[in-house]
Amino acid sequence: MLIAADKFKGSLTAVQVAERVTAGLRRVVPELQVESLPVADGGDGTVDAAVAAGFERREVRVAGPLGDEVTAAFALRAGTAVVEMAEASGLQRLPAGVFAPLTASTYGSGELLRAALDAGARTIVFGVGGSATTDGGAGMLSALGARFRDADGEPIPPGGGGLSELASADLSGLDPRLASVELVLASDVDNPLTGPKGAPAVYGPQKGASPDDVEALDTALAHYAKVLEDAVGGKAAEFAASPGAGAAGGIGYGALLLGAGFRPGIEVMLDVLGFAPALEWADLVITGEGSLDEQTLHGKAPAGVAAAARAADKEVVAVCGRLALPPDALGRAGIRRAYPLTSVEPDVAKCIADAGPILERVAEEIGRDFLT
Repeated sequence: MLIAADKFKGSLTAVQVAERVTAGLRRVVPELQVESLPVADGGDGTVDAAVAAGFERREVRVAGPLGDEVTAAFALRAGTAVVEMAEASGLQRLPAGVFAPLTASTYGSGELLRAALDAGARTIVFGVGGSATTDGGAGMLSALGARFRDADGEPIPPGGGGLSELASADLSGLDPRLASVELVLASDVDNPLTGPKGAPAVYGPQKGASPDDVEALDTALAHYAKVLEDAVGGKAAEFAASPGAGAAGGIGYGALLLGAGFRPGIEVMLDVLGFAPALEWADLVITGEGSLDEQTLHGKAPAGVAAAARAADKEVVAVCGRLALPPDALGRAGIRRAYPLTSVEPDVAKCIADAGPILERVAEEIGRDFLT
């Protein structure tokens, strides 16, 4: 039995999901052999998943999205670092109820990458998602040595709004160590930087951007890409239109400028976490996340786990808080059956508040259906 589930956002971490499922299964089969491999798709929880898989947790003080200092973590093992931009620049770093769509900066994410370089990383998996920012990665690039100036030669203000004042960009001062490191952009988002499917239009409202803010940010990011094209050539325009450039408020664009290769986050993380060897001996795989819905099918962790397990001819079931996919969609994704918490407790508020004990009861049901 292999449990490879993501977090239930707002209720349980991926580690807690695995613990609760294990407890429920062992009520049915007390001696059951279970291996837990908490997973993540590059968004928040990615560092925790790496640490659960045996990586060392490293902490460093960096700038939060509003410039205040925060303690952020990355994970390190055998020259590979897992860096999660949300640790430094995520929505969870903002005070409750506060948004800063025009001024939030990714500077701290750049400081996290620099800390991974300082720790000797030769490969950096850069998980992006859950950002508070829409600055196209300008803050991150600044922390790594780039210079962005206005018409008077002064540094532009932080955040996506400040990009409208950009007159010149200089990337010649980027940390030279970046040239000898493999940087992998891990994301489940394939949006371009700007336009109707770009970062401001699609994700800006989640970060508190009004329609006017979205328009201003889209214009500012397009201007930013044009100035970068003048500075580094046509690849800047090419990257702006590339899949993944719009990830996490456009930090994907900044990562592509650093030479990152873009890969679906769950594919990268399954490789990094050692999913294939763990899968070899398992006869059943349990995956899941808080909500199994249409988004799940587009690169989220359960779909990635199910695809990899199906390729190895392993059976997969899923646990979730809420199920919004019909059986045929689950089947196409490689999931034989899904077990939502709401099948045990119809009250959604109770499911959120008491997710752990309810998940154990759901796991008992899986045990009775598949193990007895």
